[in-house]
Amino acid sequence: QVQLVESGGGLVQTGGSLRLSCVASGRAFSDSTMGWFRQAPGQEREFVANIRYDNGGRRDYEDSVEGRFTISRDNAKNTLYLQMTNLKPEDTAVYFCAAMSPWTWSTWASDYDYWGQGTQVTVSS
Repeated sequence: QVQLVESGGGLVQTGGSLRLSCVASGRAFSDSTMGWFRQAPGQEREFVANIRYDNGGRRDYEDSVEGRFTISRDNAKNTLYLQMTNLKPEDTAVYFCAAMSPWTWSTWASDYDYWGQGTQVTVSS
């Protein structure tokens, strides 16, 4: 089992920045592709970004966040990050950290086996 705990959400004005963190426990963090997803009210959960297990050699982003968000990981601290800059009202959502089974990679939410409880990000206009 893997436990994921997110933090760092909050209320920010348009153009502002936030950094989300996700601490993992339960098994080897470095073996897993880690991802961030988000879900706005009345909408499906959508992919935001992910970072592959091989020391983050591959990172992918959803088109609307490319250039504004940066995903990173610190395997020594079992921690995943999402640095968000130039935030927009449409970024408002609950953000979830997720982990895959070892040595796999995907951007589909259904392929992720473990999920955190989510952290709310609200961007005011």
